[in-house]
Amino acid sequence: MHAAPADEAALEERLSRPSAEVSEALRVLDGDVLVLGAGGKMGPSLARMARRALDEDGVSRTGRGARQVYAVSRFSDASLHDALAADGVVPLRADLRDARAVAALPDAPNVLHMVGQKFGTQHDPAGTWMQNVGVSVYVANRYAGARVVVFSTGNVYAPSPVAAGGVHESEPMTASGEYAASCIGRERVFEYSAAHHGTRVLQYRLCYACDLRYGVLTDIAALVHAGVPVPLGMGYANVIWQGDANALALRALTRASTQAPALNVSGPVISVRQVAQQLAARMGVAVQFSGTEARDALLVSTKQLHEALPFDALPTETLIDWTADWVQRGGRLLGKPTRFDVQSGTY
Repeated sequence: MHAAPADEAALEERLSRPSAEVSEALRVLDGDVLVLGAGGKMGPSLARMARRALDEDGVSRTGRGARQVYAVSRFSDASLHDALAADGVVPLRADLRDARAVAALPDAPNVLHMVGQKFGTQHDPAGTWMQNVGVSVYVANRYAGARVVVFSTGNVYAPSPVAAGGVHESEPMTASGEYAASCIGRERVFEYSAAHHGTRVLQYRLCYACDLRYGVLTDIAALVHAGVPVPLGMGYANVIWQGDANALALRALTRASTQAPALNVSGPVISVRQVAQQLAARMGVAVQFSGTEARDALLVSTKQLHEALPFDALPTETLIDWTADWVQRGGRLLGKPTRFDVQSGTY
């Protein structure tokens, strides 16, 4: 039985708790860990997980043999900068759109490239391409020869028939809109770096990580709790607990290679209708719907993930319980909807 996090401190502790497999992965890999774009939704807990894994393994933060975990962001929220520093992570302020700022970053053999822009693409396509492709060029040049886990997305695939169970990594990427196109561009930049500079790359195609403060389940729960109809046009989605996604990203460093393989990262397929009904039952409210389920949805197969990086996932039922509890109790939400229901590829 997994007890629901009682507050944000407990949630952050759970999100950043390293598994034995994470500790083993960082034990096998030498050198520092650098998290680029660490000020987003996922970066802080991922950086903390890396630091905790090294601490639990007895790796010092200072002196001979020390290994650092760097978190790079503009840190518009100064409190996050200070909180990460208090947890032993080394926060570095940098605007990664500036090539000189990227060049000035410390050396590191283990890089997690989380930089990207999705929402706002429709109104600022040039800014999206700069964040997703331009920055990638700077980073790929600066960390040529390193191990780099490149955060990508399932949006590089076209929607597929729900009955097929999700798209496999071997299937072609298809750009539906500026966002997906720029994400394909990011992957191609690092693919080039792998082929020409010996950079060991893994394209981490993450689909819908769920933190109780945001995520597909939180979006659905908030609608249910407010009595707003839940849209069913995109009737199915893959979801994964963000703590599991953090752990898999750090472990994925061990799978990076000059072949620049892609790896779909998510959890099981959920039915939006069924999850909404479960959340409503847990919160003791009625649920309403709008629209009907299409035959296609943005879904990925995770067969290769479980073969490459076996893990004990947080059960979806537990995540549903936690989400219902969090939303019903008025837990803080980030106000960043996933827009999982968008079918046009325009964000």
